[in-house]
Amino acid sequence: MSNANSSSIDASEDVAVKAVNKRYEGLVTVRTKAVKGKGAWYWAHLEPILIRNPETNMPKAVKLKCTLCDAAFSASNPSRTASEHLKRGTCPNFSLMLKPISQLPPLASPSSQQNHRKRSSQSQQAVGTSSNVYPISMVDSSRFRNETSFPPAQTLQAPGVTLKPLVLSGGKEDLGPLALLENSVKKLKSPKASPNPTLSKDQVNTAFNFLADWFYESCGSVSLSSLEHPKFQAFLNQVGLPALSKREFSSARLDSKFEEARIESEARIRDAAFFQVASDGWKSKNSTSASQCLVNFMVNLPNGTRVFQKVVYSAGGSMPSQYAEEVLSETIQGICGNDAQRCVGIVADKFKAKALRNLELQNHWMVNFSCQVQGFFSLIKDFYRELPLFRSVSDNCLKIAYLINSTPHIRNSFHKFRLQGLDFAGYIRVPPPKCDISKNLAPFIAMLDDLISCSRILHLIVLDDSYKVVCLADITARECADMIQDVGFWNDVEAAHSLVKMIMGMAEDIEAERPLVGQCIPLWEELRAKVKDWCTKYNFAEGPVERIVERRFKKNYHPAWSAAFVLDPLYLVRDASGKYLPPFKCLTHEQEKDVDKLVTRLVSKEEAHIALMELMKWRSEGLDPLYAQAVQVKQRDPVTGKMKIANPQSSRLVWETCLKEFKSLGKVAVRLLFLHATSCGIKCNWSFTRWFCGQGHSRSGLERAQKLVFVAAHAKLERRDFSSAEEKDAELFGTMSVSLLLRVQESGVESIGRIKDPLLRENTIWPSLNQLAGEDSWCVDRKPILVCSYISESEIDH
Repeated sequence: MSNANSSSIDASEDVAVKAVNKRYEGLVTVRTKAVKGKGAWYWAHLEPILIRNPETNMPKAVKLKCTLCDAAFSASNPSRTASEHLKRGTCPNFSLMLKPISQLPPLASPSSQQNHRKRSSQSQQAVGTSSNVYPISMVDSSRFRNETSFPPAQTLQAPGVTLKPLVLSGGKEDLGPLALLENSVKKLKSPKASPNPTLSKDQVNTAFNFLADWFYESCGSVSLSSLEHPKFQAFLNQVGLPALSKREFSSARLDSKFEEARIESEARIRDAAFFQVASDGWKSKNSTSASQCLVNFMVNLPNGTRVFQKVVYSAGGSMPSQYAEEVLSETIQGICGNDAQRCVGIVADKFKAKALRNLELQNHWMVNFSCQVQGFFSLIKDFYRELPLFRSVSDNCLKIAYLINSTPHIRNSFHKFRLQGLDFAGYIRVPPPKCDISKNLAPFIAMLDDLISCSRILHLIVLDDSYKVVCLADITARECADMIQDVGFWNDVEAAHSLVKMIMGMAEDIEAERPLVGQCIPLWEELRAKVKDWCTKYNFAEGPVERIVERRFKKNYHPAWSAAFVLDPLYLVRDASGKYLPPFKCLTHEQEKDVDKLVTRLVSKEEAHIALMELMKWRSEGLDPLYAQAVQVKQRDPVTGKMKIANPQSSRLVWETCLKEFKSLGKVAVRLLFLHATSCGIKCNWSFTRWFCGQGHSRSGLERAQKLVFVAAHAKLERRDFSSAEEKDAELFGTMSVSLLLRVQESGVESIGRIKDPLLRENTIWPSLNQLAGEDSWCVDRKPILVCSYISESEIDH
């Protein structure tokens, strides 16, 4: 019997503890919301606390603690507690803000004071005997506390006198100046020190140095004129800093930052035995955009770091190969002077067949090849031009998109389904009329995105009565209905979309990870495997697809790919005897010959036969198993979650330390293995490139712009931040804002156009589509406007 009683007591205690915890958690939730502005005012001063039993340490009650005086109260009625403790003046540390004069009720008459002495006992303590004069201190000066440092004055009131509301000639707008007048009088009576903090000269210089670093590293997101904005100047004054001029940030301070960055960059290049030049921006992704008029020059060092060299303003348009060759030669000479052999090679996004090839023939020690990212982009264009699937999908999708966008009855059906809670784009994006999709695939991919996203809606629309009415008079509507209800059509759309997405995904990874030249052969093998799987999945013949891939591979291929692949210890394969040997079996017979030719070209004629003998020895003996395993150790990347090589420099370091017996072949290996396969550089903002465009032919202006670019790029490389501010903002907001802003250019002045339909979405396009995107010029009110090519003309608000 006693056991039953004890168990019932324990159960009741558990119920009580759960109730106390639930009450406490509920009050904490309410207070959290209130602190964020979604609840009663008193929660800023009342805090729930949990009272525990000192013997069992179990919660036994919930109390409310006043954060001003630490008094504790029952939590049963927080509103009543606030009224009694805070409003009625029980808390000694709480004081309510005075209301404006227009909101103050008239004081009670003497007779009413006699009936309510308890409530008005405090209000009867006053000074002065004036019956009709309102003192200035009746105004709530606390509302203007940001402009003065004095607390609100106490209200003066004559006992037994009813004060009438003050009427000022300027109305309620006079209350502000009246409060300022009162504070001015008090300031003259008892002057105080300035509320602004006083900083030492060293503190001011340190603060401005940090501000300058932020400004330069913003890479053009903040304009020079913003430094003289009144609000920004007010902020500087508030924190105790002197006024700032944009001239200071564009002259002496800029020169100092530039010299500091230049000296550090040159020191890093001098410390390296050799380097590679990476040049990005030659291949105009957008011939009419100023953001594509800058050609970046970077220096890749053997230790894996990159150093910014310079930016060349190309003024837009396509540049001849001879000009690019001259600029590249001048850049190399400017870096290493007469010791040109320190430049191992060049990687660029264009001019592989001419400029890069000519420089390689003129300098036998150079290895020049094109960027892998551009090769993958070009492959997508090859598929569109040569694979019939893409042509048929493009024509059919255009037919459906034009019908949906241009027929009012069908548009009304779209809106009807939208009211039912279905989410989709307001319009189906279509390429502009003069857009060549074979050269600019971004509009085509955007159209596929929209059609796939609203496929369910399209099936409902063709079954709607309004669509059937349209079909009676429009043969195109009937054809579109047949296509929408055809499973084969959607399979083709999905197949084209999947193939593009797959290649774009690989291109994004290449751009982000920046592989070395030894990884090119494995990358293309991975691509071939994925394309083969795609053919199997969508039941396409492998022959035509593989021929397109192979043709693009040969256009991009360089013998250095094969040589670096077999010389890199990272790709050594263990055989049956336990040796780690180079993967010559993965190369074709022609590629093996390319390795021999490249090795003999990169050494002197006297060393050529020695290098070939060492290559044969490397092929048969390979590397010590212990060192080979150490080179191939992988670890998980904490950011991406992928397995990556733990020490990428180990491949080169093994040749410089453990394989010293390969004297001639080792020289070739260490100069090949660090070469980068991509030319992707620093991504600049629109405002950043506008600095160059606005300078015209001003030499001093271009010099300042060059210095700004150099300092910003140097800082980005220090932080290993290769993205632009626009990309970060896109990640923050996720989708396009309600009104898409378009940049308009007229005489160098920007204005803004707006998209009429706020439902256009950008998140359906992968970020790397910017590499494919072009822009077309339209006119709005006779003003040339540059808009993204996948926005149709009907969506521009004229």
